Amino acid sequence: MKIAVMTGGGDCPGLNAIIQAIVTRAAEYGYEVLGVSGGYLGLLNGDIKLLSLEDVEDIYRVGGTILGTSRTNPFKTKDGPQKVLGTVKKFGIDALIAIGGDDTLGAAHELSKQGLPTIGIPKTIDNDLSATDYSVGFQTAVDTAADAISRLHTTAKSHQRVIIVEIMGRYAGWLTLMAGLAGGAHIILIPEQPFDIDSVCKVINRREAEGKTYTIVAVAEGAKPKRLEDFVTVSEERDEFGHVRLGGIAQVLEKEIAKRTGKEARSVVLGHLQRGGSPNSFDRILGIRLGLFAVDLIKQKKFGYAACLKGTEIVPVKIEDMVGKLRTVQEDLFELSGVFSKT
Repeated sequence: MKIAVMTGGGDCPGLNAIIQAIVTRAAEYGYEVLGVSGGYLGLLNGDIKLLSLEDVEDIYRVGGTILGTSRTNPFKTKDGPQKVLGTVKKFGIDALIAIGGDDTLGAAHELSKQGLPTIGIPKTIDNDLSATDYSVGFQTAVDTAADAISRLHTTAKSHQRVIIVEIMGRYAGWLTLMAGLAGGAHIILIPEQPFDIDSVCKVINRREAEGKTYTIVAVAEGAKPKRLEDFVTVSEERDEFGHVRLGGIAQVLEKEIAKRTGKEARSVVLGHLQRGGSPNSFDRILGIRLGLFAVDLIKQKKFGYAACLKGTEIVPVKIEDMVGKLRTVQEDLFELSGVFSKT
């Protein structure tokens, strides 16, 4: 049995823990594991190599992915699916483990319909994948963003400023909400709840009147003012999965807040800092469990499924039942975004 493993989309902490677990479990069963370089681009170009136990020793604690990644969509490349299947045949691949978000797993599902046995493992720091309670990388990203917010308190307080921290999150505000709570942000703005700039300024002014001379605002890159028609974007250019690159909302808020309140305001964009660094204990353990379970699914010939966390258990979920369905912050959690605005 030859298993190919690839990571697609954005990198995140915990991917190497998954890869090490896959190679380790496969060796127990006498299977070979082939590492695909650069996500679907590697499957298109045949950039594949055998992974040994020595290749993956102790990588569980290393951030990023030793395989590399890309946002390549095989269905946007001329004869892409045929090229992928040609690579599969050339290397004698019996099954593919695709580690990625909605786009990566969606493409894996389409390839499975063309005859490629696939297993999915969900990962995204946005935590917006349905059918899994937590995605690999999310908890570490929360820690990183929360630590950044916590550090900004001292500067904001020293200079009596408003600091707006822009956090990743295209359509789902999980990362901003949880990092904002853990970091003590006074105002938290998420995509699921369009905000009113006057209400934001009212909180800042009230805090000022109460002698609280600084305010921290955590805002998701996809957060949207009530009176604007479109998201604030850095570029209208789209990737191969049709997504624009969001961002810039922090700079807009910086100018508006300064103009309306008279307070000095600064914006900080955390950007790719949120993806980097070693995985925390939660993501290391989750990654290991998911990798082991994925190989077990292959042994059971349970193809077309993804390994997902439900409560404390890892369970199989059909890939077709989880892709194309965004997991957003539910309304009953919106009140959490205002916890520190009252103090």
